[in-house]
Amino acid sequence: MAGKDFREEIELPPKAEWKLSGASLKVKGPQGELERTFSHPLVRLKSEKGKLVIAALGARRRDLALVGTWRAHIGNMGEGVVEGHTYTMKVVFSHFPIKTTVKGGEFVIENFLGEQYPRTARIVGATKVKVEGDKVTLTGPDIEAVSHTAANIEQSTRIRGFDPRVFQDGIYIVSKGA
Repeated sequence: MAGKDFREEIELPPKAEWKLSGASLKVKGPQGELERTFSHPLVRLKSEKGKLVIAALGARRRDLALVGTWRAHIGNMGEGVVEGHTYTMKVVFSHFPIKTTVKGGEFVIENFLGEQYPRTARIVGATKVKVEGDKVTLTGPDIEAVSHTAANIEQSTRIRGFDPRVFQDGIYIVSKGA
């Protein structure tokens, strides 16, 4: 069963500059620079007349799904280098006051549930973490690095051995985006 040919043009924000070399795409903007490799036997990323095009030759349903995935990744890259991505988290505690700080490439959580030793979460990539009272703001050009950092922080305050309905202490994502 043969597939159909498909092509889709992608528009990046006007302030984003891109360069395609082979399967590697570099996107540059005011917030930073991102690079990613897009490789698949039936789906290609091409530059045609100054526009970025995803072409799928003889594509089946799975390959067309990959086209949509690539389009989303490239769109996130363009948005990230122009505006940046922001996640907001909230520090919640009722039993012991939690103290949070950033030390180098780690987010440090002290006095979580009265524990003697601090818990740490790794900050991924070029993500910037800002702590203001009970609000933690994560920003960066790469949505995957920002969301991975948020997940690391949230997972580092996972409660084990206590009833989660009673002990709702932790650091939780409250908003994604601006």
